[in-house]
Amino acid sequence: MKTTPRQWAENEYKASSSWLMFKIMSEFVDGFDRLEQIGPCVSIFGSARTKPGTEYYEKSVEIASALSKEGFGIITGGGPGIMEAANKGAKQTGGVSVGLNIELPHEQYANPYLDHDKNFNFNYFFVRKVMFLKFSQGVVLMPGGFGTMDEMFETLTLIQTGKIARVPIVCYGTRFWTGLLEWARKVMCEQEGNIHTEDLELITVTDNIDEIVGVFNDHYANSSLKPTF
Repeated sequence: MKTTPRQWAENEYKASSSWLMFKIMSEFVDGFDRLEQIGPCVSIFGSARTKPGTEYYEKSVEIASALSKEGFGIITGGGPGIMEAANKGAKQTGGVSVGLNIELPHEQYANPYLDHDKNFNFNYFFVRKVMFLKFSQGVVLMPGGFGTMDEMFETLTLIQTGKIARVPIVCYGTRFWTGLLEWARKVMCEQEGNIHTEDLELITVTDNIDEIVGVFNDHYANSSLKPTF
């Protein structure tokens, strides 16, 4: 029987979908195998557009350095901006410096402060996000754009729903974060009842680097260092 154009297209779609599944599985397996060897880390998120010499860039260097001194490796997206700053802080302190890279238009390239054997490249955003959260002992969120917001709310959602263990979530920069979190408190929580007050207690907002270190040390004084799920 002759194959119609529609049948041919459907068969091609099924074949490509099957191969795509194996490519995704391969990326998960490789990421799990390599990252589980690294040890306890903190993921630091923030804008790829933040320039060296600016306030949040330099503070990211200091935060990563301080956490590295406490024995935490630093995981970033591996690119420029806040990511570069955090990897720089880890590298300068002799800490573990990890990059989970992905190709993006106009702004993503591997920064020079990654450990040469810990620069990972991903094709799929969702695989990369799993790696960030599975192997991080907490997250520090610096000012950023849509990607940073996505990473913040994804982490909050997974903790809120019990899909990953509770880990510290620290937002650095009260000037940047206060408006968003006040809106969440007044509108999402009090006005609409879409979240509970205790959901907002998952977040620490600060301008103090010592407080960030204290949040992590206090949390892990009573919790084990292990993957989040």
